[in-house]
Amino acid sequence: MLARSTDLITKLIGQIVGRSRWWASLPGNVRGSIWALISAGVSVVQITLIKIVGETLHLTEIILFRQLFIMLVVLPVLVRHFPEAFKTRHVSLHLLRIFGALVAMLLGFAAVINMPLADATTIGFSKSFFVTIFAILFLGETVGIRRWSAVIIGFLGVIIVMQPSGVGGAFNIYGLMALGGAAGAGMVMAIIRKISQTDKAMTIVAYQSVGVGVFMIVPAIWYWQTPTLTELGLLVAIGVVGVVVQSCNIYAYRAGEASAITSLDYTRLIYALAVGFLLFGDWPDQTVFIGAAIIIAASLYTIHREAKLGRKLVRIEENTGISGKE
Repeated sequence: MLARSTDLITKLIGQIVGRSRWWASLPGNVRGSIWALISAGVSVVQITLIKIVGETLHLTEIILFRQLFIMLVVLPVLVRHFPEAFKTRHVSLHLLRIFGALVAMLLGFAAVINMPLADATTIGFSKSFFVTIFAILFLGETVGIRRWSAVIIGFLGVIIVMQPSGVGGAFNIYGLMALGGAAGAGMVMAIIRKISQTDKAMTIVAYQSVGVGVFMIVPAIWYWQTPTLTELGLLVAIGVVGVVVQSCNIYAYRAGEASAITSLDYTRLIYALAVGFLLFGDWPDQTVFIGAAIIIAASLYTIHREAKLGRKLVRIEENTGISGKE
């Protein structure tokens, strides 16, 4: 029932805009950009919900509920294509990807819950630099001086945001968690580049949607706290919003060019700034803005180099655990 409901959400979104002649007349990159901007805003809504419910429920329980929701969404596909959906020659890489996803969620969400949204979001952008590093390990890519320079400059931006002096900065355990979460996300993206060359998207989705949930069962039971009706509503909302984010991403990349759409992901910082200030009264120190400018500029240059070299970009949808080629 839940899977059908989320599927209806996706179809409804497509039908609403698909019937508009004005919308259809817009250039593909314009439509894709609008979808991307909506996706960025809704993704900030989801991490805001995680931040709120994380004040009373343990993180492992939140992730378990989230994964159960995802499993219900993909279950009809997995049942219809079982056991083909799990056939792969890269079981070890799928397991490593699951590990990376767990690191990304556990550390990244912990940072979101305990840090200002803008700070955690900014440090999270460093995942693109980790993709470059892990691409060397998993793909055997040769990285030239330009991309290495972008990575080094980008990490300098991260250091500025985290402020090692500790004066009002994010250089604490949660700042390091945000960086660790970005590393986990970067690992996942690099591994998907590798396995997507031989495995179907359905197989990639199958292993993570099931694997992450299985690994979360024991710790979630250990820290279990029966959610109240309000908390349960928030958990369901996190799942529903995740489906909306994924749907918007799908339509964005169908309509527009990958490099153009990917660059708009950084607008999440604007939404995070607004939500953090309005709901939690947080406003970053000026060094966060300086560091963010450096990180985003270095990331955009990395994306530009990827596109120029003709490499396929891979997007891991952090909010739903579902991925696909860009």
